[in-house]
Amino acid sequence: MSSKEKPTLGGQRIKTRKRNIAAPLDPASFSDAIVQIYLDNAGDLELVAKSIESSDLNFSRYGDTFFEVVFIGGRTQPGTIKPEEEGERHPYSVLDCAAQREAILPSVLYIQKTLRRRPFLIKNLENVMRKFLQSLEFFEENERKKLAIFTALAFSQKLSGLPPETVFQPLLKDNLVSKGIVLSFITEFFKEYLKENTLDDLIALLKKGKMEDNLLEFFPSAKRTSEALSEHFTKEGLTSLVEYNEKKMFEVKLKEIKLTLTTMINEEAEISEVTEAVKQQVKDAKFPDIEVVRMLWDVLMEAVQWSGKNQQQNSNSALRQVKAWAGLLNAFCTSGRLELELIYKVQTQCYEDAKLMKLFPEIIRTLYDQDVLAEDTILLWQSFVKALEPFVKWLEEAEEEE
Repeated sequence: MSSKEKPTLGGQRIKTRKRNIAAPLDPASFSDAIVQIYLDNAGDLELVAKSIESSDLNFSRYGDTFFEVVFIGGRTQPGTIKPEEEGERHPYSVLDCAAQREAILPSVLYIQKTLRRRPFLIKNLENVMRKFLQSLEFFEENERKKLAIFTALAFSQKLSGLPPETVFQPLLKDNLVSKGIVLSFITEFFKEYLKENTLDDLIALLKKGKMEDNLLEFFPSAKRTSEALSEHFTKEGLTSLVEYNEKKMFEVKLKEIKLTLTTMINEEAEISEVTEAVKQQVKDAKFPDIEVVRMLWDVLMEAVQWSGKNQQQNSNSALRQVKAWAGLLNAFCTSGRLELELIYKVQTQCYEDAKLMKLFPEIIRTLYDQDVLAEDTILLWQSFVKALEPFVKWLEEAEEEE
């Protein structure tokens, strides 16, 4: 077929495809319009929200500019957080507020209302917050505090769709951390957030931001120790966070020691070698001796090759394990108190584990024969059991009567 244009009837117009002509970018005019709305309503955010809602401004194109006006009162210079020298500004921004919850909360609620009407703006909020948080060093100390309070309130009020990683990850820039700016910011954030939320809420938030195991990363490298963390947050009145971190560190160290012990047991290392390795890790981790005894028993039983439902074979395997590693238990059960702890640990596992239900007397006898448990310790434990006999008898008789 010919590619030439076909003849048409007289008077008929040839339709041509219209081109989409992009409107020129003009963030300055948009910024001035938003600023004027603030000024016209004297910063009353309820009235500002209504005026913005009824406007035909292009928020989809100038979302970043909108949030710059919200935070600092005007447009920023491209690529910086410095206010644009030209253009209008208003004095009702987040950074113009007092560094107090009561002053900043209305701005959070105002943004929340705006996001409900225009949910696509959440990406613009992310962009602006990321830019500001990465540039904290260029803000005054009081301004950083206001940003921290705003951020805490944003999460506390569950600001629509704001992802925690948007906040926490930009803070980990080396220059910000090394100057202590991040630690100061995150401390204010924690203090504000915990006023209305639980520690569990905060940990869940940190987890979403991939920071629950990395609190020390907020500290300058020279202060990146558990002791420094405890001292700092205790001084700031955040003792619940200190307790959480200590528990977390305990779990990490416990896991490391268990891994070392399990590996050496599976490799059938010499007891003396295993003992020294565990002692060194326990010393480095400042591990409580009672926890060491509990951990040793757990790992030894977990390393047993259990045999399905064959009760006799399971019993023999457990007793062989106890006998084989009695020297290790003996090295750490260095007092009557620790020996009693081991008896209690064995008793609990025999009660909870069907494989060991009837094995308690034999395990205790093996531990005694291997010099792990002293006669006095066993007799002391027995005295408590015996003291309960009248009460147990009364319970049994009462049950029969019922």
